[in-house]
Amino acid sequence: MEKIKMINPIVEMDGDEMTRILWHAVKDTLIHPFVELKTVYYDLGLPNRDKTGDQVTVDAANAIKEWRVGVKCATITPNAQRVEEYNLHRMWKSPNGTIRSILDGTVFRTPILLNRIKPVVRTWKKPITIARHAYGDVYKNVEYRVPGAGKAELVFTDASGKETFRQEVFSFRGAGVVQGMHNTDKSIRSFAHACFKYALSVGQDLWFSAKDTISKQYDQTFKDIFAEIYESDYKSQFEAKGITYFYTLIDDAVARVFRSEGGFVWACKNYDGDVMSDMLSTAFGSLAMMTSVLVSPDGNYEFEAAHGTITRHYYRYLKGETPSSNPVATIFAWSGALRKRGELDGSEDLVAFSERLEKATIDVLESGVMTGDLALLCKGQSDVRSVSYTEFLCAVAEKLY
Repeated sequence: MEKIKMINPIVEMDGDEMTRILWHAVKDTLIHPFVELKTVYYDLGLPNRDKTGDQVTVDAANAIKEWRVGVKCATITPNAQRVEEYNLHRMWKSPNGTIRSILDGTVFRTPILLNRIKPVVRTWKKPITIARHAYGDVYKNVEYRVPGAGKAELVFTDASGKETFRQEVFSFRGAGVVQGMHNTDKSIRSFAHACFKYALSVGQDLWFSAKDTISKQYDQTFKDIFAEIYESDYKSQFEAKGITYFYTLIDDAVARVFRSEGGFVWACKNYDGDVMSDMLSTAFGSLAMMTSVLVSPDGNYEFEAAHGTITRHYYRYLKGETPSSNPVATIFAWSGALRKRGELDGSEDLVAFSERLEKATIDVLESGVMTGDLALLCKGQSDVRSVSYTEFLCAVAEKLY
């Protein structure tokens, strides 16, 4: 068949370990045979990030600003053990955090549902989308390992050089640790607008949760900005669509979500969204069954696999095995990026192919052919067959042909 031609490229960001293997297998098996793929390639594998002083991550984020659509493989955020394992110059920060800070967007993560797999929470009937603020908090923190007795203070000096605020954080009697975080009204406003617009686009209720009873300035600012923007810009639109917005404490939201049937958007601050999206994806089925897209205020998009680099499977792969790693999130990252590229460029063929790729993937899973993580969730279903990632990709390719 004639390959689909692309008008503009996608920014492609390669990753680490087993997901790097899946990345190239998905391209070779499911995309290259059908699409004349055009990408601007950046290697975000840990060795190259270390080699470039992590400049490659910054360059990739800026390229997304230029080309508007990016797709990213899972990457390693190194800890002390990884620094030693990869002989790194330093403990580089999360590449996702760097990209999110540069794009200043909101991450929307939604589980991919199968009829064969019932959610762990029996009340859930519909998918729950996590809207994660993608700026600041612990991902752009400043921290210090306190060596001994002393005083930590929070100090603010205004643009003229005048100190306008000073408050003691803690008086240490011995060793400890101290951390400082920040956010901006501009970024919070962008986050709020993105959440309200997304909820309207899908016709679902919007929840927002934080902890303003404890964080009377930081979290209270989030709460106030959301309330102000809802009242001024979105209340009438929500009412016209028959959907609602409400704020609640994060602990109350957690209790409510387990009693709900799903079918809403849950907006969370950066760290809360990181944790809750993993909880939801696992409860709905698997970490590899979650779509993830970062949407920036100026209309840029970055699609990614929401899970990690599958280290355990990678070590088996290095021994010559072909592990049963789940490539679905990687497939949907590519399909999402190709669809958005097609929408922005007016390429109906590219949009149609993206939809066909997703349908073929779901059809193979519903037929009972799936990787080991999903097969374990389908115990008692006699027609389920656990396969390697290569067998699964070939089965999807057959559907496409």
